[in-house]
Amino acid sequence: MAGFRDRDKKHFPLTDSASVISLFKEQIEGPNEPNLALLSITLGCIENALTMNRAIPAAEESALLRPIFPVVDLETVEALYAKFETLVRGSVDLTHYESKFSSRELVKKISDVVWSSLSRSFKDKAHLQSLYSFLTGNKLDCFGVALGVVAASQILGCNDIHLALSEDHAWVVFGEDGTDTAEVTWHGKGNEDKRGQSIALSVAEKSWLYLNGQPVICDRATEVAALVSAANPSINFTMDSIEMGALQQELLWLLYDKGHLSKYPMSLGNLGDLEEISPTPGRPPPLQIFQEAITVALKHYNNHHVYPYTYMGGYLYRKRRYKEAIKCWAEASNVIRKFNYTREDEEIYKEFLDIANELLPNIVKAVSLNPNDRVQLNILHNPEVYADILRFYDGICEWEEGSSTPVLHVGWAQNLTFSLNKFDPRTRAKIDVGRDEDSDDDSDKDSNDENDNQNGKLSKEKECTEKSGSLQRKDPQQALSVVVEDLKKEELSHLPPSQSNPLGYRVTAKGRKGQRHRNSNVNKDTSPQITSCKMLSDKIVNKDKEEEEKIKSTIQELASKVVQQQEAGTPPNPNITALAQQCSLNILNKDYLLGAGQPFSSSPSSSTNTSPVTVISAAATGRGLSATPDEALLNTSTSSSAGGGGSVGYTGTDSKLDVDEFLSSKSNGTAFVGLTMDSMLKAESPADMMLAMKPGAEDSGISPRFPAPAHSVQLPPHSSPSPSPTSEMLAALGPVNVELRSEKMKGLRKMFTSAKLNASAIKLQLTAQSQVHVKDSRFLPDFCEPMGSARKRPRREIV
Repeated sequence: MAGFRDRDKKHFPLTDSASVISLFKEQIEGPNEPNLALLSITLGCIENALTMNRAIPAAEESALLRPIFPVVDLETVEALYAKFETLVRGSVDLTHYESKFSSRELVKKISDVVWSSLSRSFKDKAHLQSLYSFLTGNKLDCFGVALGVVAASQILGCNDIHLALSEDHAWVVFGEDGTDTAEVTWHGKGNEDKRGQSIALSVAEKSWLYLNGQPVICDRATEVAALVSAANPSINFTMDSIEMGALQQELLWLLYDKGHLSKYPMSLGNLGDLEEISPTPGRPPPLQIFQEAITVALKHYNNHHVYPYTYMGGYLYRKRRYKEAIKCWAEASNVIRKFNYTREDEEIYKEFLDIANELLPNIVKAVSLNPNDRVQLNILHNPEVYADILRFYDGICEWEEGSSTPVLHVGWAQNLTFSLNKFDPRTRAKIDVGRDEDSDDDSDKDSNDENDNQNGKLSKEKECTEKSGSLQRKDPQQALSVVVEDLKKEELSHLPPSQSNPLGYRVTAKGRKGQRHRNSNVNKDTSPQITSCKMLSDKIVNKDKEEEEKIKSTIQELASKVVQQQEAGTPPNPNITALAQQCSLNILNKDYLLGAGQPFSSSPSSSTNTSPVTVISAAATGRGLSATPDEALLNTSTSSSAGGGGSVGYTGTDSKLDVDEFLSSKSNGTAFVGLTMDSMLKAESPADMMLAMKPGAEDSGISPRFPAPAHSVQLPPHSSPSPSPTSEMLAALGPVNVELRSEKMKGLRKMFTSAKLNASAIKLQLTAQSQVHVKDSRFLPDFCEPMGSARKRPRREIV
């Protein structure tokens, strides 16, 4: 049973922070458990003197407050303690509760004593968390009521009643094993009827206010850390008390050294904020303290605490380390997705609303308006940052799913589209957000079709292989006859149906031939059709015989030349070598072997503009051989198609191929050969696009197919621009995978990786079934706490 002992009285009067530290140190290290009522009254008295009853100098006077420290005498503290003890002991008769451990009825009775003593005419505001405020003005906030119930229980000797803390609420645990829970205070508005009830139902609703059953369960030392961390050094919205902040900082370090903050991430976050304002020599830096708070949340509370990430994110934001700050906010959103949003979660809602509608837009705006800062500008070209923003909003959307109250309104969507539009399209293209379910079905169907086509190709290749093998086993004359028969069948396949199928047969769906049914008499005489078909067949056979004879003679002539060259020991004709090389890239035209037409039946598949005949001529020249008259004639007849000084107005057989190749997308993914996407976007006319052609062809000595206009300026032959740092960074960074889990964000997968964002579609998707529009803070509900009343300090400006 706690009491105001003589060894506690010897510390008074308290005249400086050192005497206060000495009192707290003895309470923590002494043989008895700390007296919560005594410490709360003492600290509240100091806070009241340094913040509430402090004169602020006028503007013309010094901007700094003169350092002061109030004198806390023994009589004041002893009188207030006696008042609280009398109230508790006079209101609770322990003879009605004979159980060894506390019961729910006893907890309810103690909370009624504190609750009934509160004034009904005050508003929830700052500096109402201590028993000093309760005993001098009958005012307590949510945390103060819970602390008062635990302090009253300690006076009554009920040492199994302890404080349980979430990030914005407090209740008590009691019982033999400390697993029973009971509401003893209110939160927001109208929750007084919950006092004495278990929190099991609220935990089942997955509300952030109860952390899914992962609160900080305090012992007496942790309860001391809670009352110290709840102290508020703010004087007004713009000014803090240096003395109160320094005292709070020293007390937290005392508790830190004793290991009483090892399971209290919220208190570690407060300590990190105080270290940012006034670093203590020899102590860890703020960033290390924030990281320790995150580690505690991961280790002891299964990553169910949000504020450790927002503490670190706010610190990094103020230090202009924007990339790390956005990552911290994404991790905070990853925690909040584990809960369902309720009206009682207004504090964390305002935290995320501030991040989404103020901090993130400020970051992208500041970075985009300062292009000289290359380090910060790279944020808008970093796919990891883009992915973290998507993860942040994905967590908010999943927080909304399953909730009875919507979270997102049009303001969220507007700021999302504003932030995402500031990123480079190439950065958005590097994000891998997975595939939609519909696209998965389509891809499966396409893969099946592709497999069918592949199987068909394999069967055709097998058939061709078998046919070629059978031809090799036959003698040349017989093999040539088989080839001619195949050519004849191919010619017949290209004829119109009336000619290719003269006897009226049709090919069914399964490839079978069947007699074509007619509506007229089936016994009609068909002799004229048969006669005409025979005549046509004789013409085709005669023509094929002529072509067969020409092919035979050509093959024999070439074979004899090869044999003669081998016997004479002379090197092979370079024309044949060059022709053989081009055969690996093109289809040989059979008419060319007969002395007519072009060598190949299709244009070269490579990106160069050299004609095959030009290659032959170049090969001959390179070996020191002079071109034959036939080769010279061929070069002359095809010079325009090769682009070697030919006119654009050429209308030969390759004209169609030239246009097709110019409009193809084989070279660089664009619709024009030699053009990049950037040069196409910058070009204002087709002439400008001609100027932007890549100089690769000129460097290799090959003339372009479409020469530039006479008034155009030729590019330098070796003017290859060096890649920008942004391009180099994007090239070095690989794709970033983002797993979107909310249904709203899944529906926007394709949109997030597109070159241009559809703002209207994003707004409609995010605000679907959540049409809530908050225009002004004046329209917020009455239960929203004023800024100065929050136990967390107001956000500081960037330094």
